[in-house]
Amino acid sequence: MPRFPFLPGLAALLLTAAPAAAQQVVDPDFHPEVERPAYAADGPVVVIDGAHHNFHTVDGQYAPFAALLRADGYQVRSGTAPFAAEGLAGVDVLVIANAGMIRPDHAAPIFTEAETAAVEAWVRGGGRLLLIADHAPFGAAAEALAARFGVRMGKGYAFAETPNGVSTNLVYPAEAFDDHPIITGREAGERVESVTAFTGQSLAGPPGATVLLPMTVGAREAPDLPTLQRINDRIEAGEPAGAVIAELSAPALPAQALAFDHGEGRVVVLGEAGMLSAQRARFPDGREVRFGMNVAPGNARFGLNVLHWLTGLLP
Repeated sequence: MPRFPFLPGLAALLLTAAPAAAQQVVDPDFHPEVERPAYAADGPVVVIDGAHHNFHTVDGQYAPFAALLRADGYQVRSGTAPFAAEGLAGVDVLVIANAGMIRPDHAAPIFTEAETAAVEAWVRGGGRLLLIADHAPFGAAAEALAARFGVRMGKGYAFAETPNGVSTNLVYPAEAFDDHPIITGREAGERVESVTAFTGQSLAGPPGATVLLPMTVGAREAPDLPTLQRINDRIEAGEPAGAVIAELSAPALPAQALAFDHGEGRVVVLGEAGMLSAQRARFPDGREVRFGMNVAPGNARFGLNVLHWLTGLLP
């Protein structure tokens, strides 16, 4: 497996500035266009969950993703209620992105057992799920739901060593991909040529799952951002990188994106949410970083192909 290059970006800035100091906003200049929409009108219903303290919602950080899907002909709605069989009726694709961001009790499960059972039964009966859980705390929040589908989550901050320290920003080039339909698309012009991830966690799938984005060789996972900061600081101070990384992190799980069938349904799990956003991070000292589909156009193609596979346009 090749080593992938790393981009300077949001994660690199977070290592040199307090995360709370950054203002994270949707990029107002991002206006997605789809040359050949999958549906002329009244396409499948996509519900983006907004009922579980989600950081990415239809009207918030995932407004660009919702706009992309609408440009492709999908009907995109916000999910406003707990998951239950009756509420999932009529939904073609359920998107759950970064649940569990802001809530009064972080120790409480973000999804009840009844909810995880309802979602699993719905998928097994033919439903389609896109589950996205980023770096901590999102992996822990989604862990119980992911386990229903045999998916393990790293729950920390996945990273790899760079010449100057560490980075959590990963670029997946064409040679990293296999020939899964999500990668190849409906025709040559829809092939995914690259995907960029902007921080996240690692994943491991159930038997038979396709690894869409394989973690780079030697990737590691720190349990939280302060630990990742300590790793970076100690390496920059001159300590041996290998020893510091071995002490404060664990090997990453093998994937950052998975696809698999579950009963009569389909599931895609992503370990990074920013790739399907279009955002700007602004710092008090004037620095600004754009991240998401606004700087990585291959991500939009990847997102559309994921939805095409989930809704059966791709085999």
